[in-house]
Amino acid sequence: MPKLIAVLNVIAWGGFWAFGYIALTTEPANTQQMLIALLLAVAGAGVGLWAYLRLVRESERTGYAPPPNRVLPEHEETARTEGGA
Repeated sequence: MPKLIAVLNVIAWGGFWAFGYIALTTEPANTQQMLIALLLAVAGAGVGLWAYLRLVRESERTGYAPPPNRVLPEHEETARTEGGA
């Protein structure tokens, strides 16, 4: 499944850049083409961001990437009571 999401990620970001370029370089008089390209670029960015975040979550879950440093709630409470930052 992660490989499928990775392929989807690449295709989505490719669509974002391709349709974003089309949206930016379209003649201002051709608003219909510009709007369609803009909507497709936004859809590509949304799917690409979703797929990227899923890949990050999967890599942290499997141990491929280290999990981010987070303060556990019980440590946060002791730091507050001891006068820490």
